[in-house]
Amino acid sequence: MAMPVYVFDAYGTLFDVHAAVAQHADEIGPQSARLSELWRTKQLEYTWVRSLAGAPYVDFRELTAQALDTAAASSTGPLAPALRANLLGAYDRLDAYPDARPALEALKARGAKLAILSNGSPDMLASAIGAAGFEGLFDAVLSVDARKIFKTARSVYTLATDRFAVAPASISFQSSNRWDVAAASLAGFRAVWINRGALPDEYPDMAPAVILRGLDELPRLPD
Repeated sequence: MAMPVYVFDAYGTLFDVHAAVAQHADEIGPQSARLSELWRTKQLEYTWVRSLAGAPYVDFRELTAQALDTAAASSTGPLAPALRANLLGAYDRLDAYPDARPALEALKARGAKLAILSNGSPDMLASAIGAAGFEGLFDAVLSVDARKIFKTARSVYTLATDRFAVAPASISFQSSNRWDVAAASLAGFRAVWINRGALPDEYPDMAPAVILRGLDELPRLPD
């Protein structure tokens, strides 16, 4: 019997995208929460617009920096160079969610193959994995950089099926991003929505196979 394959989104699923701003909230001031929300919103918006428009590929590191500058212009005002550099550096060392390591270790212990499939640039993902102490847990770290287009492009999701040489239905794909879950469902994966915030469902015709409150519930599911 083939080993089960679990593929994880990185940002927002394993790693807290708001941790970078939280580390510098006192320095940023009262607009820190707004800055963080806008940063994430613009970061994703830039990936979607470039992919849908067929624009030349710009990697996630560069788009993350562009998104920070736009977010700051709409909230705090331009950032001091040192603070800007610190925020971008902090994005390489985002905190892992507390439920991530126990879930990964439990799945690994029962023989599952584990992978990340992310918009992140390879060097960004390597830094985040290292900072979280997740080295050795993943059998593959798959970046859209290999396809030069971002999620939700169908070709991104085939990175996982190609890497493990399995049918899409053999892959359990976990993401906290509902749009990512929708695309994974269309790609034929068993799409699992990690809905930590108890958000309302969207995309009813692209439904997740399972909705969980956290990654800690994942090892309780059958393979």
